[in-house]
This record gives sequence, structure tokens and C-alpha cells, in this order.
Amino acid sequence: MDLGIAGRKALVCGASAGLGYACAKALVEEQVDVVIVARTQTTLVEAANTLAALNAGKVTYLVADVTSAQGRSAILSEHPQFDIVITNAGGPPPGNFRDWTRDTWLAALDANMLAPIELIKATVDAMIAQGFGRIINITSSAVKSPLEPLGLSNGARSGLTGFVAGLARSVAANGVTINNLLPGTFDTARLESNFAAQARREGRPVDVVRNERIARHPARRLGTPDEFGRTCAFLCSVHAGYINGQNVLLDGGSYPGTF
Repeated sequence: MDLGIAGRKALVCGASAGLGYACAKALVEEQVDVVIVARTQTTLVEAANTLAALNAGKVTYLVADVTSAQGRSAILSEHPQFDIVITNAGGPPPGNFRDWTRDTWLAALDANMLAPIELIKATVDAMIAQGFGRIINITSSAVKSPLEPLGLSNGARSGLTGFVAGLARSVAANGVTINNLLPGTFDTARLESNFAAQARREGRPVDVVRNERIARHPARRLGTPDEFGRTCAFLCSVHAGYINGQNVLLDGGSYPGTF
């Protein structure tokens, strides 16, 4: 299927690895010109070189922290307009809410709620003016199925979800859609580090922890980053113009509810 977005320009945040990289890869394969952003230059350059080797869409990289005003300013001063924006930032650490201070909460809100909103504010009006735009926020399945230790993520990402629900309805008539992608367990380095941390806490082999988690999963496997990336690319396509204000859950059926 031709997604109809060849030649469009996309910003993909947190794109040096994991699900952000998978989204960038899927867009590059569709001949989209992609600007990838992350904080660590070494891994970002490696990602850019790998994507450029696909000989498809143009790839540009910029080292920046999208959770900071300075980082966002650096991106937008070099690239003031995008057709597609993929917001993505690492989630805050798990813990006990009794230990979190106001500053802890503000850091989580800055990274996982306010930073995406600022990127949307900086780019959506140009999308409206040209009659086309796609904004995808990578959030978490915890928005749909909260986990108690992930209270910082639950709260911040749910705040973003509520904001998007209101804004998305006001821009759709101008050819702009805003949706959220909610990943469950995907086979990424971040998930492997989570398994390793759990194994250390429990004094068990990491393979046992990993296999137990997979055994509880309805699909009996983890998701692949390519599956996630291609779903993202479809939501950015001309064929997805009637999908708007949605929370698309990619978890292999782990969420047990009907709605």
C-alpha cells in the first residue's frame, strides 16, 4: 500500500533506539524526509547512518533534549515546520508515590505531558494552514491499564491524553489528526533492562523473569518494534485521515477490557 506521504517532512523524537527509531525507520521506508532527535550523540549518529543506508527518505539528525525548552528551541530554529510530528520521551521511574516530591511530579509532567504539548503548539498551526498534518504521541499502555508503581507515568501521560482529546476535535476539519500510540511489552533494550532490574531485585535469572512474563501474555510473545513503527506510519498516512483523537493500544491483547 502506498501511504501517500512520500516527500513529507517528519520530526521523530527519542529516535536513536527502540520504538522511536522504529517509527523513524517506517517513515523513511515510505520516502518521508525525517529529522531524528535524541540526547545521546553516539547512538543518534549510528541510527542516522543506518536509516540513511536504506536509500529512501532523507535523514537528518539533531542532538537535543525535547523535554527542555532549550532543546525544543534548537530543533524548531533549524526546522520550523513539519508535516508529521512523533512525540516521544522516556517514562519516569517507577516507585512509591509516598516518596515523590513536588519536584518529582513536575519533572514527570515536563517530560511526558508539557513537552509534547509544547511541540504540538509550535507545529500544529502550520499544519492547519497547509491542510495536512499528523501528530502521534507515543505514550504507554499504562494510560489504559494503570500500574500502581508507574504513578508518575500514569498521571503525566493521562494528562496529555485528556489534552489531546479536546484539541484533536478542533483541528480535524483542517486535515490535521492527533492520535496517541499506547505500547505494551515490545522487544526493546529498555524492556530488557526492566527484566534485568526485576531479576536482580528478586535474585532470579533474567531468562526466567522474561519467560514468565511472556507466558502470561495472550500472544505468548513480545511485540516487535517494526510492528509498532508500521502502525505509526499508517496513522501518518493519507489513508488515516478519519482516525483522530484516538488512543491506539498495541499490547497483543493484554488489556482485558471490552472498551
